[in-house]
Amino acid sequence: MSAQRPLSPHLQIYRHEITSVLSIMHRITGLLLCLGAVIVVAWVLSLAAGPAWHARYAAVVITLPGRLLLLGMVFSLLFHLCNGVRHLFWDMGKGFALSTTTASGWTVVVLSVLGTAYAALRIFGGTP
Repeated sequence: MSAQRPLSPHLQIYRHEITSVLSIMHRITGLLLCLGAVIVVAWVLSLAAGPAWHARYAAVVITLPGRLLLLGMVFSLLFHLCNGVRHLFWDMGKGFALSTTTASGWTVVVLSVLGTAYAALRIFGGTP
């Protein structure tokens, strides 16, 4: 073996681009939304089971971990929605220029964070 094969860059050397990070996050938030669907179903079942069961459900949701979970679900929903709209534009053949993909990626991040910050004000008892 006289020829040396190229080595893949190590994870500490590799520079992650915004598009690759958002692609990974899109998959992760999609999985988290499946968990969110289970939480919504539990809420509907607690409503159907009567006031006592709904009170138990609400008692769990109003705890700090419950509220943080809700906030994570809100971020997942907003991020997945915004990035999905971005992908719809790509499906139409628009926005493939490098500068546009970077700008739309950061737009997805900013909108998701701003929407989650607004939801945090509502979830943690701030002004509407």
